[in-house]
Formats: sequence, structure tokens, C-alpha cells
Amino acid sequence: MKENKELDLAWNFVTKTNRNIFLTGKAGTGKTTFLHKLKKECHKRMVVVAPTGVAAINAKGVTIHSFFQMPFGPILPHDDLQKSSQFSRKFSKTKINIIKSLDLLVIDEISMVRADLLDGIDKVLRRFKNKMLPFGGTQLLMIGDLQQLSPVIKENEWQLLQPYYKNAFFFSSLAYQQSKAISIELKHIYRQENPVFITILNEIRNNNLSQQSADELNKRFQPNFETNDEDGYISLTTHNRKAIATNEQKLSDLKEKPKTYKAAIEGNFPEHAYPNDAILELKVGAQVMFIKNDSSQEKEYFNGKIGKVIALNKEEVVVRCPQDNFSITTKFETWENIKYTVNSETKEITEDRIGSFSQIPLRLAWSITIHKSQGLTFEKAIIDAEAAFAHGQTYVALSRCKSLEGLVLKSKISPQQIITDSHVLTFNEEAANNEPDEEVLLASERDFQLDLIAELFNFYAFLYPTNRVLDIFYKNRGSIEGNVEAPAITIKDTVANLFKVGNGFKTQLQTLVGNTEIPETSEAMQERFAKAVNYFNEQTKTNIEASLKALNFTTDNKAVEKDLEKQLDTLEELLTEKLLYFKGLPHAFSVSFYLKLRTDAVFLAKEKPKKQRKQVIDGTVNVDLFELLRVLRNDIAEREGLIHYQIFTQKSLYAICELLPTNTKELLAIHGMGKTRVDKYGDEILDVVTQFLEENDIEVTNDVTPEPETKKPKRQKGDSQKESLALFKKGKTIDEIADERELNENTIFSHLVTFIPSGEIKITDLMSLDVYNELKEIIPTKTFENLSELKHQLDEKYSYGELRLVLNELESR
Repeated sequence: MKENKELDLAWNFVTKTNRNIFLTGKAGTGKTTFLHKLKKECHKRMVVVAPTGVAAINAKGVTIHSFFQMPFGPILPHDDLQKSSQFSRKFSKTKINIIKSLDLLVIDEISMVRADLLDGIDKVLRRFKNKMLPFGGTQLLMIGDLQQLSPVIKENEWQLLQPYYKNAFFFSSLAYQQSKAISIELKHIYRQENPVFITILNEIRNNNLSQQSADELNKRFQPNFETNDEDGYISLTTHNRKAIATNEQKLSDLKEKPKTYKAAIEGNFPEHAYPNDAILELKVGAQVMFIKNDSSQEKEYFNGKIGKVIALNKEEVVVRCPQDNFSITTKFETWENIKYTVNSETKEITEDRIGSFSQIPLRLAWSITIHKSQGLTFEKAIIDAEAAFAHGQTYVALSRCKSLEGLVLKSKISPQQIITDSHVLTFNEEAANNEPDEEVLLASERDFQLDLIAELFNFYAFLYPTNRVLDIFYKNRGSIEGNVEAPAITIKDTVANLFKVGNGFKTQLQTLVGNTEIPETSEAMQERFAKAVNYFNEQTKTNIEASLKALNFTTDNKAVEKDLEKQLDTLEELLTEKLLYFKGLPHAFSVSFYLKLRTDAVFLAKEKPKKQRKQVIDGTVNVDLFELLRVLRNDIAEREGLIHYQIFTQKSLYAICELLPTNTKELLAIHGMGKTRVDKYGDEILDVVTQFLEENDIEVTNDVTPEPETKKPKRQKGDSQKESLALFKKGKTIDEIADERELNENTIFSHLVTFIPSGEIKITDLMSLDVYNELKEIIPTKTFENLSELKHQLDEKYSYGELRLVLNELESR
């Protein structure tokens, strides 16, 4: 692949720019080799997909439908794939992270991809990446030859799609037309060397076969040609049934004893993607074709090489090819079915083997369909294209041959066999007239780097969640307590300022760099960049990070709480991403390093535990009591079948924590605690408050005169716990102690917990060993912000006390 300017140009566009590229070229120009090199050497995070199972296996990728979870029917432009009832649209977290961190998507055999399917890919990429950009801003490399296999579309499907698309080919897709893709055609042909044959193929490809070329080609017309098995000819036909019938008849004519080879199939490997017959029957004397490149160091065979079976052993087949002076011992080869995943340590996109297909890499090859011959190279071929029925079939068949001398025509080639879609010809002509050059490459590389820098300093994504926080607060300020408005306004003002500064900086950079310089190599740009990083970093930390830390709230309205948390989590993720960039790029801009940081940001935001925003209003010092009362409220609500704020409201909870009532009269004086609530739940509330006061040795002086009959003598700190311990040591259960002492069961439980550090009580005295072991395994796998949220995620059999106890032990470790 040396000294090939088109290949070099394609490589530079893929690796140095973000341009979407259609890489095309005649058969044998090195498209597949280019893909293999790209997978080995490209620094971008990439995924390879293909329209069919066999194409995906050959490209060592996955199918479009499996990776993007696409339906198999038509996808209309206005379809919302997320709401489609035809298939599951729930992507795993791993898949989402792969898509979000994807730099490059390679689509092999793009000629077979329908326009609506490409638009479906666009929908998914926009959903998880940048919804404002075609394909979500992901770079696409589309590899294929439009003169070869075309998309399959049924008449009834086309009736649905026709109002939206000019034709079924990928270049008709709405996203492709918006993406300003470039086309690069590989021109150097590695397969054929004869200039006359190359000219003929080019004319057929472009649907302008001259009479001179037709006459030259039809010199190979030999309708009564009888092949000699020693010559190694393969017959190419248009229909599968003809190829199968020929191979079966030829195999039956051989008098040798047949031997079968059964494929070893492991894991997930769908039948439609089998690269060979699961049961392969061969005989000595059978003409066969290798269907895989030799994986050994010897490289004795390649995909498409023809030979004859000369020996059959238990797990080996010996083949002799006409052009060789040696025999090839062929053993089982393995094809792998992969899925893309993320390495937990390096965060690299990796190919995980989920299934394999092992079989002798041979196929009966007296005849093969033109369709299955795509990508193969034959020394000698007999072509029967009389019944050519699809776009590009004749060209595919003829271009499989290395030379005119090895070609035999069973029927003459006429313009009727050269079926070429007019839309393809028009597209190819336009692409040829607008092929990019080094000047376009330089401009694209420059724009790519400027776009990345602009992305770094763009704070537009902060605006929506910040405005949403303020909107929620203003509409629900009566039910929200805390410090929300001032921090959110600070964030909003800062983001607006940074957005304005960022736009001005982008204009400055374009002037600094000019039209001939690359940002990475511009000293003036790098100096200005370093200053900008310092400024944006300081503003972000001082105004956005500090404001998010200061923001806290509490509310009884679960819907409001959920919406606020969602927006604040988004802001936290955006902040984490920006700070990562500013820390990683303090001195200079580097494309490769920035792309690495962009990937790190995807996973850092997901791995970073969500901030536990304060649930108690500023000024409340009794945080532990607040949590105890909230747990009690949830317990009562669950027991009574009510909503938690029907027991007592958030404002009442706050007031209880501040005023610390110790009797019924003091509790009634609290706003929101009416007689009915106090009659129903007052004793339990007062138990928790009294317990808290005793454990923390707090004396209370309230303005409300206590009722004489409820006033109790001051107890010594710890007396109540010791009474509960003594009863527990006598063999009484927590329920029995609670009844005897007229206290809440949670209170008794908390009494006994205080004796765990001294060893007088063990954790397993307060819960079964099975429950203890279960919770130790389960809790670390959950994401929660408080005990109540954890409780709702788990089985009802676990109590709040048990959860708190195990959680405290895990945290202490």
C-alpha cells in the first residue's frame, strides 16, 4: 500500500479530521486491507458494523441491527425509535458508554445499506451524543462499491419510503445529505494488471461499454466449453439453486467415499451468519475453494483460492492447487462472533468473543453465486451472466477474475446484462468531480482542531439544566426549603458570560491560525490557549463548582425532588467533564490527548458517586434527629398505607428538629401538627425525640409550659439503653421490650445498637445471619442518597434498622 496517494489521503482524512468519508473503489483496490490496517493502527475509538451477518464476521465487526438495535422493517424519518413496539430500545449502560465515547464508526459494505437504515443510525447517535449534529457528531467511514451489491428493498417497503427518499441507496439518507461527506475513490487496482481488461471493467462499471471492448470481451465466449477438473475453473452463476445443483451433481459423480466434517459451534453464533456449512461433505477429487485467509505463518492459501481435495483425514483435508507445486494440509479454522464492550480498567473499547464457528475453511467450488463471490479473486472462472437480474451483478462477476486469459463466458455480454442504477451513476459522477485534495485535507484538519477547542470552551449545555432548576424552584417555592435560587442564578450568569467569552475566543483563534496553519503547531495559538484554560478553569471553580456545593434543598414533593435532582446531576456531570479537561490540558492543546480526555469524561461522570446534597435546611444542627424522624415517618406511612407527608410535612419535620418538643402540648404548638396527627402519631414522635435528647445529653428549655402529668424526672444519659439491654439479656425480644417499656420498636433497636462497639451485643443478635450476609452483598451494589431511597430499592423483608446497622459497618470499614 506504499505510494498510493488515494489511500494516504483517505488515511489522513480518517485519522486527522472529523469529516465523514465514503471510501470507494473498483474491485481489488485494497478497501478491505485499508480497514484491517485502520483497526490495528488508528488511535480513535472505533466500532465496525456491516449490514449482514456474514459481512460483519468477515469485517470482524458486528451487524448494524444488533449494535444499534434496529427494526428490520422500514424506518420512517418521523419514527421515534425509542417508542417503537417492534423491538427493545433499552440500551445497556455499556452500550451507551461505547456510543457516547465513540470517535469513529466504520460501516463496511455500505452499498447494501438502505437510506432509512442510515437515518436510523443517525437517530441513535444523536440520542446519546450531540442531537444537533448529523450522526451525533460521530465521524463515519463508509466503505463499499456502489457498482456492486445494492440494498434489498421490497415493493411494499418502497411504497412507504418513497415519499421521503429519492432512492434506496445510503447517499439518499437525510443525515448523509446534511453531513457534507467527502468521497475518495481508490484507483490503483491490485487484482488485475492487464490494461485492456481494466478498461473493459471500467466501461462496464460506468455503463458505457464500447463496441471495441465488447468485441474484445466476447472473444472469451465459449458456450460449449467443457472444463477439466485439473484446470481449476469455477463457474459463477446468478442464482443460488443453479450453483447448489451443479455442486451436488459434481460431488455425486465422484465414486470416492464421502466424509463429513461437523462444525464446532460455541456460544452465540446465529445460523444466518454461518460462514460455511455446519455439515460439510467432501470427497477426494472434489473441487473446493478456500473461504478464509491462512491464519498460519506459511500463508499458503487465501480467500477464493481454488484447489482439489487429494486426501481426507479425521480433522484435516489435503488440497492441491493447480498453480502450486506443493500440497496444503487444511485444518479447522475459527470465525469469531464478537460484541463490543469496555475494558473496566483501561476503558478501551474491546472486542469480546461471544461465540465461535470452527470448520474446515473449504467450500465445494465447481460453482458459486455471483453474490457470494464478492470480495474473492479467481485465477480461472466460467461466467454465466445471461440471467443477471440486479444492479452491478455483471461487473461483480467479471471483476472477480485476475485476467482475461482465465475468463470463459457461457453467454455473450450485452448492454442488457449491465444493469446500472442511474442514481448511482449520477452520484459517482458528482463525487468524482468533487474529490478532496491536500488543500481540503489541511482545511479539514484545521477546522477539526478548532471545533475541538470550541467544544472545550462551550458551556451551552449548562444552560438548560440551570434554567430548569430555577423554573422548578419558582413554580414550587412554597414546597421547597433550602438554598437554591442564589447559587442557580450565579451559575446561570457565569455560564452566560463564559458562553459569550467562548464565542469571542473562537473568532480570535481562527484569526490567529489563519488558513495555512494547524492549531496544534501554532505557537501563538498554544499561548492563547493556555491563558484561556486558566481563565475558564478559575471561573468554573469559583462560580459554578462553589455554587453547586452551596446549593441544597428539601421538599415533600417527590416529583419536584426527582426533577431537581435530575437537573443537578446533569450539572455535576458537565462540571466534572469540564474540570477534567482543564486539569488535563493546562499548557497545550493536543488532539489525541483531548480525545482521550473526552473518553475519560464519559466514564468518570458515570463512575463518580452522585453528590448527597444536604437534606436539612441551613441552621439545623440536629441532623441525626432529622434522619431518625424521617425514617419514622416512612415507617408509619408504610404501615398506614399513606403518603409520607400525610404523617407530618417537611416543614413540621424541620420545626420538630429545631424546637425539640418533649410532650404533647409542645408538639401541638408546632405548625402542621394538629390534634388528629398528634393523637395518632404523637407518642411515637416524642419517643424518638426523647431518645435523641437522652443519647446526646441535651437539655431543652421551651417557651411552652409542659403539662405536669407528662413531665418526667431527668434521667442519667444511657439509663434507657441499659434498661433495654438488661431486658434483652433476659431473653426478651425487641417487640416484647417495646411493649413492656411502651416505646417504639425502632427506639429499642437503636438502644441495643449502642452496645455493639463494646461487644455486649453482636450484629447477628439483632438480625439473622442470613439477612446480615445478604445485606453485606447487596448494599455495595446499590446507588442511593439516603436510607429511605435504599429501603425502597430492596425487599420489604429488610427493616430500616437492619439496613442502617449494616450500612454503618460497611462505611466504618
